[in-house]
Amino acid sequence: MDDFLIKFFPKVYRRKTESKDSNYCKYDNQGLQLFTSSLYLAGLTATFFASYTTRNLGRKHTMLIAGIFFLVGVILNGAAQDLAMLIIGRILLGCGVGFANQAVPLFLSEIAPTRIRGGLNILFQLNVTIGILFANLVNYGTSKIHPWGWRLSLSLAGVPALLLTVGALFVVDTPNSLIERGRLEEGKAVLKKIRGTDNVEPEFNEILEASRVAHQVKHPFRNLLKRRNRPQLVIAILFQIFQQFTGINAIMFYAPVLFNTLGFKSDASLYSAVITGAVNVLSTVVSIYSVDRVGRRILLLEAGVQMFISQVVIAIVLGIKVTDRSENLSHGYAIFVVVMVCTFVSSFAWSWGPLGWLIPSETFPMETRSAGQSVTVCVNLLFTFVIAQAFLSMLCHLKYGIFAFFSGWVVVMSVFVLFFLPETKNVPIEEMTEKVWKQHWF
Repeated sequence: MDDFLIKFFPKVYRRKTESKDSNYCKYDNQGLQLFTSSLYLAGLTATFFASYTTRNLGRKHTMLIAGIFFLVGVILNGAAQDLAMLIIGRILLGCGVGFANQAVPLFLSEIAPTRIRGGLNILFQLNVTIGILFANLVNYGTSKIHPWGWRLSLSLAGVPALLLTVGALFVVDTPNSLIERGRLEEGKAVLKKIRGTDNVEPEFNEILEASRVAHQVKHPFRNLLKRRNRPQLVIAILFQIFQQFTGINAIMFYAPVLFNTLGFKSDASLYSAVITGAVNVLSTVVSIYSVDRVGRRILLLEAGVQMFISQVVIAIVLGIKVTDRSENLSHGYAIFVVVMVCTFVSSFAWSWGPLGWLIPSETFPMETRSAGQSVTVCVNLLFTFVIAQAFLSMLCHLKYGIFAFFSGWVVVMSVFVLFFLPETKNVPIEEMTEKVWKQHWF
């Protein structure tokens, strides 16, 4: 928003409105990128503290801490008077992201019945996509309010922050977490409640045995490096790297910037971002329906083909039609680019988006689950930070080639899935080691 740029990034505003710079370089500013990426750097650091709270205080209290971080960060952002205040607020939001991403996928995996674990866990990703859509709608609405629309936009993040904080007060902790902390009767009572039956002895005994094994592990992070835990660790790390190198965050963070670069007017660029947000939500619903039916591997492989084709097509169109100083992309080509971006976003939303979180959260055994999730979140936020900090500079230097860069990575990750990722649908979470990893060819 221009009012936001004038207050915090006047150089970017001047370059956007007055400069004769390349179309691809108008937003290339390290300060602007730091505003976006500082959240992820903070989340990366916070996740190590969140690993401790998740293990020792439980999933419920970790979500509560996340909510409080979010609320304080929102207040600072909405009331920001200078760039320092803005970035401190952003860092606190990052701490909230670190704690929430640590606790929520674990919470969902542990309360879910095996047959719908994939679908229930993807509800986490569905709500992320709904959040992105709402953020785009809020930005579209508040961009018309001068000069304080940006304050309203940043402050409205307090609504979901409040819902998370209040919600965390009312949910029960997971049976796994309660049993792991020695509260056996409470754990059994919660298990009966969430399963809707008194006949929970087999599952209770499985969790109890997994907890006993977990307590023998004094250093879960060191234990992750043992040979039997290596496949899960490698998959968790690579999945987070691959998820970011699909290029999705580059497109979703900077969709308005990207569409502005292509010559869309300011309103049109926000409107296009809303469209991609809506596609993101609808496609995540496809994943909820299909993940426990067709399996994880099929979704990932199909999406690899779709993402590759759409990115290559975007690169070709931009290479031919968007020069450094061309005024606008023609109407027909502009619509075509939005369609291709939507094709890309839809395939990501039913594959690497939700499954990048689901697969690591369901594959670690209990003794390393909290530490494994911590590594998952940390690597995800590290590479989200790298992409967020680098994307506008990459757009400036690589121009349309940035889409070719990401499409190359899509090929690499699809080959990895084809040869190394086992299918985990309908496998009980406590039996993953016996039924999946001990039988894997590699």
